[in-house]
Amino acid sequence: MKFRMIASALAVILLATGLASAGDSPDKKREKTRKMADQTLQELYKLQPTAQAAIQKSAGYAVFDNMGTNLLLVSTARGSGVAVNSNTKQETFMKMISAGAGLGVGVKDYRVIFVFDNDKALANFLDSGWSGSAQADAAAKAGEKGGAYSGAVEVAPGVWVYQITKNGLALQLTLQGTKYYKDDDLNKNHSS
Repeated sequence: MKFRMIASALAVILLATGLASAGDSPDKKREKTRKMADQTLQELYKLQPTAQAAIQKSAGYAVFDNMGTNLLLVSTARGSGVAVNSNTKQETFMKMISAGAGLGVGVKDYRVIFVFDNDKALANFLDSGWSGSAQADAAAKAGEKGGAYSGAVEVAPGVWVYQITKNGLALQLTLQGTKYYKDDDLNKNHSS
């Protein structure tokens, strides 16, 4: 019974969030995603100035926004983003989705910036996506690994993550239960 209630609530939330942007053309969705990514990076650079040099030196980066909803026992989030290869400037449009159990009601709006140290880490992300597990909850320890990634958390070898909430740079990442993957619709017939 409880599972059916959770599944029904999840289906309603995903349907509602999917319909919100269903009218936009693929070009319009790509443009909105690029604008969000640019604004998010500018905000990150204000909050954590060392992030700009880290991203400029990286093999690539990915920027996502999401709107999370917590409804009684079910929390869900859905969003979109773009990954950029720093060398080729090739864009890969992506989606993210998460679902989990959580008590409470509310909406959590946040943005996530992945930074890839090397080509292998970027290629793995693009080819296989990324799934957050319970271990992805980690505290951002400012300055622990030197200044380059201050405010970020290493979530996999060569993969660093910044999370921005409405209150600023998050000191605690909450990525468990989240899957990042390619958006086939926006990558069709697209070249940057």
